[in-house]
Amino acid sequence: MKKLFLVSAFLLMSMSMQSQVLIALLLGNSLNTGKIEFGLDGGVNYATLSGMESNDWYRKWNLGFYFDIKMKNQWYFHTGVLVKSELGLDQLTESDLEFLDATIYPEQGEYSQSISYFLVPALARYKFKNHIYAELGPQFGLVYQGKIKFNSDIGGISINATEDNRDMLNRFDMGLAVGTGFRLLKGLGWTIGARYYMGFLDVYKERSGTRNSALFLKVNVPIGLSQEKKEEIKSLKDARNKRKAAKKESKKAAKDTENEGESDDAKQ
Repeated sequence: MKKLFLVSAFLLMSMSMQSQVLIALLLGNSLNTGKIEFGLDGGVNYATLSGMESNDWYRKWNLGFYFDIKMKNQWYFHTGVLVKSELGLDQLTESDLEFLDATIYPEQGEYSQSISYFLVPALARYKFKNHIYAELGPQFGLVYQGKIKFNSDIGGISINATEDNRDMLNRFDMGLAVGTGFRLLKGLGWTIGARYYMGFLDVYKERSGTRNSALFLKVNVPIGLSQEKKEEIKSLKDARNKRKAAKKESKKAAKDTENEGESDDAKQ
């Protein structure tokens, strides 16, 4: 009964998270105000696990949504949820597989540990006037899936197998995240950045010192615009149009002057 309850809770949570992403996309304009910015958070992360024999990076794409909440002056509170995100370890060794009690296949191939998390950052972010930002704070993770993956491709024959090992994993993860990035288009466009995460809690129940660490290369895409942002963009466009008009007028004046000079020469 307890297992059935946990499974039901995880399924409901997963459906709820995905529904929140869809709802947030539809309500992007209303979620963006002068003090709150909402958008999509996506990219690729390179993860590894300490306390194991292998130290190869496990690379996966991630996707979620974020909120930037203005606090005071240039300080912001950055949070959100990476709904689709995987941490783990690649190129598991025989020793790693023995600890994991994994199935060993007769074919030659590569084994990896995949751990799917809901990742929630809670970061203090400082935005400099040159549109660069720095951030620091805790990040929390909730495991909803754990799998040992086997991949083989020999002689044109591909084998992909997975084995569930979520029961070996601690349900929660927590650690410290630090990052930096830059906002394009004079602070009004997409944001590109990098974030490093170092976990403080053991990943496996039966082995201490197994901690997550990951490097996230990320892009933040704002959905919808606040009235303040719309006015800033309009102001930038107006200024650009004025520069173009002034440049065009300057060229026209120079050409008129040149024509007048040619006319005077012809009269002489």
